[in-house]
Amino acid sequence: MTEHTHGNCENLLGSLSEYIDGELNPELCAEIEKHLAGCENCRVVLNTTKRTIDLVQTPTENPAMPTDVRERLFKRLNLDDYLNPK
Repeated sequence: MTEHTHGNCENLLGSLSEYIDGELNPELCAEIEKHLAGCENCRVVLNTTKRTIDLVQTPTENPAMPTDVRERLFKRLNLDDYLNPK
């Protein structure tokens, strides 16, 4: 196996969104998958990006922050002025 020099990493990362969305042609996908097989750093970026997308797209049952949690957070961050705007 040849040593990986990370020469294609930048190209791969530039096409990552299209790869994840399934918008690339099969030949380019095969090239990316070959690169991913030999590059742990790019696999980490791919997996992290996929997980981030999943988290953003996962609906929440109650997206509003409870009032008491919001108040504690704002006080902890010294944002008291934003709790009761004038």
